[in-house]
Amino acid sequence: MTALREKMIEAMRQRGFAQRTHRTYLAVITDLARYFRRSPDELDADDLQRFFNHLVQERGLSAASCRVYLHGVRFLYLQVLQWPSVDVSPVVPKAPQRIPELLTREEVRRILTACTNRKHRMMLELCYGCGVRVSEVCRLRVGDIDSQRGQLRVAQGKGGKDRMVLLPASLLARLREYWRAYRPQEWLFPGALVPDRPLHASAPQKAFTLAKRQAGVERVGGIHSLRHAYATHVLEQGLPVHQLQRLLGHRNVQSTMRYMHWLPGQQGACQGHADLVAALEVGHD
Repeated sequence: MTALREKMIEAMRQRGFAQRTHRTYLAVITDLARYFRRSPDELDADDLQRFFNHLVQERGLSAASCRVYLHGVRFLYLQVLQWPSVDVSPVVPKAPQRIPELLTREEVRRILTACTNRKHRMMLELCYGCGVRVSEVCRLRVGDIDSQRGQLRVAQGKGGKDRMVLLPASLLARLREYWRAYRPQEWLFPGALVPDRPLHASAPQKAFTLAKRQAGVERVGGIHSLRHAYATHVLEQGLPVHQLQRLLGHRNVQSTMRYMHWLPGQQGACQGHADLVAALEVGHD
């Protein structure tokens, strides 16, 4: 399926899909071709339904995983092969809806204090203080810091979108201290072994896990819980949901509204954006 693969890659490039989406969609279609041992352009709608039944009944994939497969399949058949429709409906058991455990401000303070590596701690502070994803932090460039406006440019975040997030005064001051200590050139957090490439996300993820354990925080969740904490804590300070949606880079406001589960009865005082890291009163070397 080399020609079809190249056609699919070109279609994704034209739409500006992220490389991670390229890999995911190509893996989905490769899986589909292996299951039938035929090229995907030789299949029909009944074949696709059989494939999704296989994913659910034999492989036991979750609803979330099936959605990923469905997105990849729909892209191929609708955008590349130009089918008028793709009528498949994977039937999966409804997953229980659980609200993730939320870090308190005190727990965040303890975790940041326990992180002794200056570079990693700076990354954790940005995840919490600006609400950016760990993958976005790793790909920050020195030029993304707008000290005049107090903003941070997140280039090509999730969904291939650029956005500006607020950079509180305390984080700007700490970024200046960090820059004076490390003097990064292009990437704000360059790789230790390959300085001309950004640091891999596994490094701050491991640093968070270690710091959380040393801080005695037992809540379930990885480094992404810092982003959850950011969203909830700024809502508590009165930031309107529609502004938080823009800062988090959510396409749909419903994705932002889920944070209201942690704030029953919260009305919001419209106080604007808060400097969360400064409010922690965390010591900094």
